[in-house]
Amino acid sequence: MPRRMLLPVLFLLTAAAPALAEGPKIALVAPQTGPFAMLGNQMRDGASLAAKKLGLELALIEESCEPDSGPAIARQVQESGSKAAIGFLCSESLDGALEPLKDAGIPAVTLSVRWKGVMEDALKNGWPLYRMAPTTDDEAERLSEVILRDWSGAAFALIEDGTIHGRELTETIRNALEERGLKPVFTDTFRPGQEQQVALVRRLKKAGATHVFIGGDRTDVAIIARDAAAESAALTLMGGEAMNAADTPVPLADGVLAVTLPDYAALPTAEGVVAELKAGGTEPEGYVLPGHAAVTAVAEAAGAAGALSLPLAQALGEAHFDTVIGPIAFDEQHELTDNPYRLLEWRQGAFVAPPAPGQ
Repeated sequence: MPRRMLLPVLFLLTAAAPALAEGPKIALVAPQTGPFAMLGNQMRDGASLAAKKLGLELALIEESCEPDSGPAIARQVQESGSKAAIGFLCSESLDGALEPLKDAGIPAVTLSVRWKGVMEDALKNGWPLYRMAPTTDDEAERLSEVILRDWSGAAFALIEDGTIHGRELTETIRNALEERGLKPVFTDTFRPGQEQQVALVRRLKKAGATHVFIGGDRTDVAIIARDAAAESAALTLMGGEAMNAADTPVPLADGVLAVTLPDYAALPTAEGVVAELKAGGTEPEGYVLPGHAAVTAVAEAAGAAGALSLPLAQALGEAHFDTVIGPIAFDEQHELTDNPYRLLEWRQGAFVAPPAPGQ
């Protein structure tokens, strides 16, 4: 069946997936000990709740994140009798695991690994890997879209903190904007970790900048915002995913923008699950809700696969899933069809959706 026809068919079937086929046993590959155990526990908490509600069995597979651990993980997944594997916090776990999983017909879903090379290798070799995490390009793409859409008529500046990530992110944005004829009025590299950034604010003000993208961490953005207010410089400031950090030691001023991943726990789709988690003493943070969503997607894909006599990996790649973190679907490159980054605004201690234009 052509993909364009299969998608709506699967969409209709997934709602009744548990009734259409026996639920698959799912392997959760996640750290249970060591320095990453907290993140693994987050995946387990969300996945376990979803599996329990759907009547599925979850096989816990230890992920050490050590080099050359992939083949052993693949062997354990197969021995567990699982039909799919989710989790995979580290790229080391995928290295050497995907070929045997392909041979066994077991699709893998990573909730964390962003490295482009792993997906390029997967597509080249036909490995059934799907990514429920942003790619390394998604942040810059969304930031560029926002600036083109909202700042095209503004005098904007691009500044970065000199780190590899800050520099590369800002350069990628600048190149994307200049390809479309949009150039900043000011660019600079600032020194991070300073107690004040008054001199930088004055240079921005002198250049006539009204909107500033900052390729730096949250603390530096907070200091720049504080000093801009003290200098009566009316600057609209925006950062990237690094803004999703602790609000210390300098509180972030209301109105600062960030392109980052949303707080899944605040989504309307998550309300019921969040209440269940909190009632059981679990905070819905980090990978908790993505873990829940991954189990939901696999279960629904299994139902569709059973109804249409398709391999599970094919159904997983071609269906649309309604999950606790919103709708999920994968494109032909096995990436999320929807860039997960969102433009948010800091208001009263949280990043929220900014008001619509005119409000």
